[in-house]
Amino acid sequence: MKKTYAYIISLLVLLSTGDMMAQKPAAAAAEPPDTVVFPLAIRAGIDFAGPVIYLIDKNNLTAEGYLSADLNEKRSLYFGGGYANYKYSQYNYSYRTNGMFIRAGIDFNLLKPKTSMGNYWAGVGLHYGVSVFTYEIPELSQESYWGTTTTSVPSQSHWGHFAELTPGFRAQLFGNVSLGWSLSLRKMIYSGGSKDTRPIYIPGYGLSAKTFSAGINYFIVWNFRYKKINVIIKKEPPEEPDENVAPQTNSGSGNNQKMEP
Repeated sequence: MKKTYAYIISLLVLLSTGDMMAQKPAAAAAEPPDTVVFPLAIRAGIDFAGPVIYLIDKNNLTAEGYLSADLNEKRSLYFGGGYANYKYSQYNYSYRTNGMFIRAGIDFNLLKPKTSMGNYWAGVGLHYGVSVFTYEIPELSQESYWGTTTTSVPSQSHWGHFAELTPGFRAQLFGNVSLGWSLSLRKMIYSGGSKDTRPIYIPGYGLSAKTFSAGINYFIVWNFRYKKINVIIKKEPPEEPDENVAPQTNSGSGNNQKMEP
């Protein structure tokens, strides 16, 4: 009977020892992952390229800005808008348009959180734009066999719709101030008006005759940080030894040893 008890006790000790050995790898795997504290911010940006262009070309004035709010370390909501006043004239007609435009969408930061840290942004935005504007043709002349006929097109109001892809970059300048640029690649969805009364220029988009249009903006941005989050970062795998490098051996000390008889 004593031998039976001793056997049972020995078996329980072996099982408990095995459980402890099995729990060691699990405890190692449960180590907390590496994290980085990432600040989220609300940003307000103003484009300074439009006023500079107006100093060169008085017929083209564009003023715009945007607001964005970080959702996490990768995505942020975007809302922008502005005003445009465009004039064009040639030998037989003149054209004028002005109006407001808005854009809304989401921006994606492609930088790693450890690199970005809320101070740098390099990525792309997906936006949808709407333009509300008026245009008119104050003077339109046509020459024919009977002479020159002059007419005009009165002011008309229209809507325009377009989609926008905006790759860009932004970097902290000092404190809460950043500088950045973005390239706007736009696709026309609806230009407003009929085939014969289609507007020439759409604020926020550009020349309506083009199915695709492009533009560039340079922004000065103010950052207002409102929250900090912990972001898990992936651990970098350890470097593997180079198989082409031969291991070093201390051959010199072996050659200096003398053989004793």
